[in-house]
Formats: sequence, C-alpha cells, structure tokens
Amino acid sequence: MKGFILSFRSEFYKTRKTMGFWSAVLLPLLLCLLLFIGFFNKSDQLAQLPGFMLWLRFAGAILGVMGSLLLPMLIIFIAYSVNSIEHKADTWKTLFSLPIPKLSVYAAKYFYAFFLVLLCLALFVVFTLGFGNLLSVLKPSLKFNEYNIANTLSHLYFKLFLSSLGILSIQFLLSLLFRDFLKPMGIGFICTITGVILAGNGWTYAYLFPYSHPLLALKALQQGKEAHPGSMPSITVDMLTKDTWVSLAVAVAVFIIGYFIVLKKSVK
Repeated sequence: MKGFILSFRSEFYKTRKTMGFWSAVLLPLLLCLLLFIGFFNKSDQLAQLPGFMLWLRFAGAILGVMGSLLLPMLIIFIAYSVNSIEHKADTWKTLFSLPIPKLSVYAAKYFYAFFLVLLCLALFVVFTLGFGNLLSVLKPSLKFNEYNIANTLSHLYFKLFLSSLGILSIQFLLSLLFRDFLKPMGIGFICTITGVILAGNGWTYAYLFPYSHPLLALKALQQGKEAHPGSMPSITVDMLTKDTWVSLAVAVAVFIIGYFIVLKKSVK
C-alpha cells in the first residue's frame, strides 16, 4: 500500500501542470459557465418554465454532449496524458526498476487516470448545481429553486462514471502500448462513433460494446420520469443496469490483462 501511495503521489506531481490534469478541472467550469451565460441572456424566454423543466434543460444540455462524444474523448486524452511523460522521456524501464512492486506502479497510474475522470464528473455536478442556483439568485424569474435536482444529478453522473470505466481501461492499455497519440486516439474515436451509432439506434446488444455505455447510461434519466399529481415530477436513476455491469467487468478484465502485458514489455 505504501508503494501505491508513493506512486500515486508521484503521478500527481508529474502531471499537475499538464493539460491532462487541467482539462479535468477547466472543462466542467467552462461548459457550465457558457451555459450559465446563455441562460442569463435568455432569461426572459425561459421565465415561464417551472423549476423542473429549467433543470432538465440546464443539466441536460451538458449531459447530452457528455454521453455521446465528450466523455469518451476526454477519457482518451486523460488516459494518454498520464502515460505520455514516460513515453517522451523513455523512462518505462527506469520506472519499473524502482524498489516498488510493479503492480503498485501500474495500479497507481491507472487509478490516477480513474481519479481524474471522477474529479471531472464530480465538478460537473458541483458547477451545474452552483451555476443553476446562482441563476435563480441573479434572475429570480428563473425558478431553479423550486426543484432540488442535487440527488438525481449526483446519481446520474456517478452512473455515467461507472459506465465509462470500460472505456478508461481499454484506452489506458492502448496508451501504454503505443508511444504516439494518434493510434489510441484514432482507435478510440472510431469506437466512440460506433458506440454512438449502436446505442442511438437502439441495437439490442449495444450494452456489450463499452463505447456505447455512456450514451446508454443517460437513458436511465429519460426512462425515470414519474409524475405525481399536484407535485413536481421525480426522476429515478437505475444504477446497476446491464451496461454498467459489463463496463465494470471489462474494466477489471482489461486491467488484469494490461498488467501482465505491460509487465512483460517493461523488462525487455
């Protein structure tokens, strides 16, 4: 455990000034800020909407992009950025020759990428709620305060995170095996487009293809609306669907396979 903590801390110090780290922080801030400006400027047109519909439009505008293209592409970029320093400096053999268990080194790199994705999605929840409630203060005609979406939004982004783990494991392995960015990026982009097509067209077995999982995760929101007479509609999120289980299984399997592949390669 000590070796893992040391390696994890080392990954933070090596990447804290890179675009891979800051993209996880700035992307949710910039997207939510742009959406905030758009809602602020169009407040007169949106004033007639109830709080529930305002939140659906505000949060849904980002979630739709995240589930289709943005999240998979962000994972591709983060996975490569974590390993690009070793590729550029050609320090893989040096890294694996340290007096730290090789599994700790490998796991620390993987879980650091894991942490960046989780951080990014958590910030999306924080900034979405923060900017939405700020709008209700600056523009009282926008009734965001009529509906509390915090619990639902947290569950939905966590489901989105679980659904992204299969993609993260695959892209992390590709970024370890290939020195240049074009190969993992190209493979990831083609798989992402394929996943969007499969999930978007409702293919029965789309849940078996990891790159379809983020878009499939958002269908939990669409299917979870339930109106109650005299009250605001509620939204439920089914966390453990088939695509979520497949994502977790792929993540574990590729992580194990990747360790043995990289271990063999590191001693050549």
